[in-house]
Amino acid sequence: MANHLQMTRRTMMAGAAIAGALAPVVSGSPAQAREAASNKPVDIASLPRVKVDLVKPPFVHAHTQKAEGGPKIVEFTMTIEEKKIILDDQGTEVHAMTFDGSVPGPLMVVHQGDYVELTLINPPTSSMPHNIDFHSATGALGGAGLTLVNPGEQTVLRWKATKAGVFVYHCAPPGMVPWHVTAGMNGAIMVLPREGLTDGKGKELPYDRVYYVGEQDFYVPRDEKGDYKKYETINDSYFDTVQTMRTLVPSHIVFNGAVGALTGDNALKAAVGETVLIIHSQANRDTRPHLIGGHGDYVWGTGKFRNPPDVDQETWFIPGGTAGAALYTFEQPGIYAYVNHNLIEAFELGAAAHFTVTGDWNDDLMTTVVAPSAS
Repeated sequence: MANHLQMTRRTMMAGAAIAGALAPVVSGSPAQAREAASNKPVDIASLPRVKVDLVKPPFVHAHTQKAEGGPKIVEFTMTIEEKKIILDDQGTEVHAMTFDGSVPGPLMVVHQGDYVELTLINPPTSSMPHNIDFHSATGALGGAGLTLVNPGEQTVLRWKATKAGVFVYHCAPPGMVPWHVTAGMNGAIMVLPREGLTDGKGKELPYDRVYYVGEQDFYVPRDEKGDYKKYETINDSYFDTVQTMRTLVPSHIVFNGAVGALTGDNALKAAVGETVLIIHSQANRDTRPHLIGGHGDYVWGTGKFRNPPDVDQETWFIPGGTAGAALYTFEQPGIYAYVNHNLIEAFELGAAAHFTVTGDWNDDLMTTVVAPSAS
């Protein structure tokens, strides 16, 4: 039965790829024809190339907020790494699948109209094939249909960033998509408008810092005593993990790969008066970010910058399989909790981070009138 289901999924994926390949020969409307004519391929060889070194989240590689000059080919390299990670202070283990060794994978930044050129490497040490599906790309299952690499192989994919926003990317091998995604193999890309972020009415929205928070649901099996199970290899964990996934009840929901990964010494830093852009992705489940003690001054809940942002948000909704973005200018010093406001998931399962903000307190915004005391 399992083999039959797996073959069915593979057939579905193959069918989708074939349909995508055949789509260009189908006649479109006159409007579509005019649009296609206005988007004639450029001379790729004439475009400048920029090589970017990716960095581990929550940090983001250096980039300009406004595009300088015309379109470019932006070169990235990511190496797949299957690795064991520890999820919490109880030592719970999971065999993670990662892009560049982190959960989530690195945030990539380009501008609308640029070309993304990714070298994807699957080293010989891997145990299975992998690929990548960019939600921001057009055709071939987001690139998944062209990038399936076996252990010891690599591939180069180039695609044009036509839509402005933040988007999820994830591994999507035939028959194994949910397992790979919930094992941590996802990340995000930000495609900035060439003129930078705006409020949709002409006001520019620059930021002083940007952080990338990747929310991840894990499904760690338990033994008959209720303890989390451990496995020698990732393949050994497959059957039990899939059975746990099918309950749709995560064992852990964490930010950036582990409970407490963005707290304490690893808390996100800012200062009063600084504007921070928070990119938040969830490749599999809905989430509801909330900044305790702050707000979302400007929020793109579904992450698409062509849409005007919502303003003055307390909590915003990011659908599963989506990345969102929020801007906030900090006005008070102290520690802020940034959480998934399903508070069970935040405080019991791990979906929480901290901002540590320096600066002077503003009594006009908040002050103690009567300190707590016995009546």
